[in-house]
Amino acid sequence: MRGVETRGSNTAKTARFTALYAREQPRVFAYAYRRLGDRNEAEELTAEVFRIAWERTATGGEVMTTGWLIVTARNLLANHYRATARLTDLHRRITAELDRAPASGQDTAVLDALDQLPARHRDVLLLSYWDGLSAAETGEVLGCAAPAVWVRLHRARKAFRAVYVEESE
Repeated sequence: MRGVETRGSNTAKTARFTALYAREQPRVFAYAYRRLGDRNEAEELTAEVFRIAWERTATGGEVMTTGWLIVTARNLLANHYRATARLTDLHRRITAELDRAPASGQDTAVLDALDQLPARHRDVLLLSYWDGLSAAETGEVLGCAAPAVWVRLHRARKAFRAVYVEESE
């Protein structure tokens, strides 16, 4: 008998949610579309709002109102704007890095010399100079103390110098 009650309450939840969707979807879509200006993104955001609303309904959460749906859309928009800003910043940094890509023969000689180094030397040089990590941060990555990083860095520079001079001759 209990299974019948559950089935009936699930049917009631589904009917309430369907009515909510039919009534509020155009408003939530319009809200998202006005702010995003892109139909596809607005449709995706609207779908995400109603997915969240369905999950709350299915777990016995409160009855959704227009205000709740709009607040959820606003929160998702804020997440979207933050993600877009992070992506734009990442593209800007990658573009700046590519603009500094090696172009001359001397630069390729540096890369060739790095390729010939043992991994232990190459890693400490790249972490320190390319990635700009401090001795403590480099030590954390390599699993050693900062003073050991300074010793490794000294040895790596020495090995690099030997390979680079050999390559240039």
